[in-house]
Amino acid sequence: MTDTGKTGIRNKVVAVTGASSGVGRTAALALAARGATVVLGARRSDRVERLAGEIRERGGRALALATDVRRRDDLVRMVDAAVTEFGQLDVLVNNAGIGPISPLDALRVDEWDDMIDVNLRGVLHGIAAALPVFRRQGSGHLVTVASTAAYRTVPGQAVYSATKTAVRTVCEGLRQEVGDTVRVTVVSPGFVHTDFVHAVADPDTRAALLASRDAMALDPAAIADAIAYAVAQPDQVDVNEIVVRPTAQR
Repeated sequence: MTDTGKTGIRNKVVAVTGASSGVGRTAALALAARGATVVLGARRSDRVERLAGEIRERGGRALALATDVRRRDDLVRMVDAAVTEFGQLDVLVNNAGIGPISPLDALRVDEWDDMIDVNLRGVLHGIAAALPVFRRQGSGHLVTVASTAAYRTVPGQAVYSATKTAVRTVCEGLRQEVGDTVRVTVVSPGFVHTDFVHAVADPDTRAALLASRDAMALDPAAIADAIAYAVAQPDQVDVNEIVVRPTAQR
């Protein structure tokens, strides 16, 4: 993919949460390969440190930080580090998310709380950290990774779908509020081949998901390309929603 915008991706400073694996890691590599400076955040600090080293070995610029999106201070620290080290923050990719799905009558209330804290509250913490910087700069871009579960729920995904639907709603409200200085994009993946399903506690549900994943899931690169496409657009082009799913997924 080539840069198509007035400024494209090259020389932009992009922070990515949940960058230790899956879509976040792949997106960070894709953006760095296109010339972005990347600030990498994840709870697994050893993994993002290794990723930052890999990017630097390829000639890119990268900074890694231990970041738990459930803690607002971690997001503030991540944004502040980008501005301090690189002078600006052009894009925040709110990617961190979890999906320990289960039927409601399993009463896994702690898992419900975790999904609310990471998938929804984590996005709000990212917005709260980045928006003041974007306002000062007069420009910025919030990219949030949601899910096709925001459009259609199935048994076992009620709470997960609720968090992703809420994320779409928050981002649409933000888009309407920020005017023409901040761009807002939601990227909603379908089934992606990551280790996401290993968080599912029920062994039968986990086995079924693994079988479906292996049969039809997308390579994370497909989602990384969608993120890069939105970021690369000219400043006056706001790509609001991108849905990317396997052709076999209904």
